[in-house]
Amino acid sequence: MAISMPRLTPLALALVLAACSGGEGAPPPPGATEVAVVTLKAAPVTLTRELPGRTMASAVAEVRPQVSGIIQRRLFTEGGRVRQGEALYQIDDAVYRASDDSARATLARAQAALTTARLNAQRSAELVKIDAVSKQDDDAAQAALRQAEADVKAAQAAVRASGINVGYARISSPISGRIGRSTVTQGALVSAGQAEALATVQQIDPMHVDLTQSSAELLALRKGIAAGTLSGADTLPVKILLEDGSEYAQTGRLAFSEATVDPSTGSSTLRVVVPNPDGLLLPGMYVRAVIGSGLRADAVLVPQQGIARDPRGAATAMVVGKDGKVEARTVTVSRTVGDQWLVESGLKAGDKVIVEGLQKIAPGAPVKAVEAKAAPAAN
Repeated sequence: MAISMPRLTPLALALVLAACSGGEGAPPPPGATEVAVVTLKAAPVTLTRELPGRTMASAVAEVRPQVSGIIQRRLFTEGGRVRQGEALYQIDDAVYRASDDSARATLARAQAALTTARLNAQRSAELVKIDAVSKQDDDAAQAALRQAEADVKAAQAAVRASGINVGYARISSPISGRIGRSTVTQGALVSAGQAEALATVQQIDPMHVDLTQSSAELLALRKGIAAGTLSGADTLPVKILLEDGSEYAQTGRLAFSEATVDPSTGSSTLRVVVPNPDGLLLPGMYVRAVIGSGLRADAVLVPQQGIARDPRGAATAMVVGKDGKVEARTVTVSRTVGDQWLVESGLKAGDKVIVEGLQKIAPGAPVKAVEAKAAPAAN
C-alpha cells in the first residue's frame, strides 16, 4: 500500500530547506543576543616608535682670525644669514700690503737678474765651443743661471705668501648659514690662532635631529628582522613632533644609527636629517620623532575595545565561533598601532571578535553577529 507524502507549500518548503542547511547563512539560534563584531584581516603594517631628541645644526663653523691686527669693520648683521665666502670682518692690512709690495719688488729684481744670467749663459755656451772662454767660466755662467731661476721661484713663493696674508685680513664665512653675535667690536686687537672665536656660523637647513634609542628596543628589532617577522624600514620618512605637540610640516629621513651603546645610559644614537627652509627649527630644541621600526607583511590588528584583561592581567577576547556561540580566547598583544592592538598569538585572520555588547554575553552563549561599522577616517 503506497503512502502519499503531504504536499508542502513553497513557503513551508523554504523554511524546511533553511532549517536543514548549515553554514554562515543559517539563522541565529533562538534567543541569540545581537553583538557587533570585527572580522580580522591580515595586512602589511608599518610599525613605528616615538623617540625623544634634540635638534642640531648640520654644520657649525667658528670664525677665527688667521692673521693678527686691528678690526677695522664688522661687515655682517648679527643673527642674519651669510653665504659661504661672504666677508665678515676687515682687519687693518696696511702692514700686509706693504709686505706684499716688497715681495713683488723682490720678484721683479729676481726676474731681471734671471734675464741677465740667461743671456750670459747663452753667450758662454757659444763661446766655449770655439774655446773663446774657458770651461770653468762657462760652468760658472750656467750655475749663475740656475741660481737666478731659483731666486725667481723663491720670490714668487714670497709673493704668494704675502698675498695670502692680505687675503686673510678680510675674514670670510667658511660656510653658509645663520651667524650669531660678534664677540669683538671695531678697534679690537685679534691674534692669529686665538682661542676665542669672533663669531659662530650654523647651517640650519637642513637640520639634524639626534634621537636616543634603548639598546633593548634595538636588540628586539634586530631579532625580529633576523627571524623574518619584520623587514627593515630605514627608508621610510620620519615625522617630527614639536614641543607643543604639533606636527612639523617637513618630513625627515634616517641618516645613520650609531654602532655603539652608551654604557651610562644604555642607549644608542640615531640621526635624522630634516629640511628647515623657514628656519622654524633652531639648534637645541627638544622634539620627538615618529620613526619606522619595521614592516610586518601579515600583521593582524584587533580593536582595543575587543581586548580585555582577566584578574591575572592576561589579555582575552570574545570570539564568535562557527556554531554561533561565544568563545573566550587568551591572546598575546605586543603594542598599539593607532587605536588597535597588534596580535602576536591567539587570534588569526577570519576570526570574528566581539567589540560591542560584551556586557550582555558570556562564553557559550548564542549570539547574532553583526559587522561593526567602520569608524570615520580622521581628517
